[in-house]
Amino acid sequence: MSSPALKTLDLSPYPAAYREVGKGPVLLFLHGFLGSSHNWLPLIAHLQPHYHCIALDLLGFGDSAKPELRYTIWHQVEFLHQVIQALNLKQFTLVGHSYGGWTAAAYAIAGSTPRPALVPPHLPPITPSPQKLVLLAPAGIRDDTFVGRYTHLKPLLWDTTWIDAALRLVTPLASLIGKRQVFTKIQQIRQTLVEQPVAKSFLRDRLRPEDATDTLDIALPQITCPTLIIAGAQDTTIPLWHAQAYAQGISGAQLQILPEAGHDLPKAYQEKISAFINFFVNFDEP
Repeated sequence: MSSPALKTLDLSPYPAAYREVGKGPVLLFLHGFLGSSHNWLPLIAHLQPHYHCIALDLLGFGDSAKPELRYTIWHQVEFLHQVIQALNLKQFTLVGHSYGGWTAAAYAIAGSTPRPALVPPHLPPITPSPQKLVLLAPAGIRDDTFVGRYTHLKPLLWDTTWIDAALRLVTPLASLIGKRQVFTKIQQIRQTLVEQPVAKSFLRDRLRPEDATDTLDIALPQITCPTLIIAGAQDTTIPLWHAQAYAQGISGAQLQILPEAGHDLPKAYQEKISAFINFFVNFDEP
């Protein structure tokens, strides 16, 4: 099967890019941090014969708009809401991985009644609500161990060409001392931070525990739709206990743990996850 081509929505103020393929119940896919709709293609290949699959480039990623904002998860919720309205989706299952799982859960919370206090008052009414949620290694749980983990990357956030010039000068020396691979990775991170305002904002604006103002822990009981959570026991990016916190906070949530899996669930475990999704969407339990 050929990969679905990118489509665009001329939304105001931020245009959106997405991929769409298949017919049947709607599955709306939200990718992880630094990802894009492309990350879902291996999983969509298994699901598109039976589902209407839509994979969105979240705000600031892929081919969607990349505005300079002080990003919180609520920017993504508002953007997602605009996309759902523009596509005239009435019934759908949200499938989110990592940062996309955080967005999916926040969307469900923003549409709950009554709205919890952590939802910004400027957000429009969030309707329709998702029929179901599938969260793969979802982020969005308060975890102070993350603070300081990326402090060493702070110079890469500086808006100056001196950083790029210094990296170009150091790379040949790195080859001589056998560190070329390390410095190549640093250059790739720098390029990503220059091109991805969301990544830059998250690293720059979340360097202290008190900056984590949009985590969802206390509002998880507001999610009332059927929810399936899938996590890898070997995940070193989003620890397993984050998924367990989701499962404990959402009434009736089901948790599937893949013992050998890490964080790259949509690609590395596409067959198992497609089976979980198929059973969950059709029968409410994997």
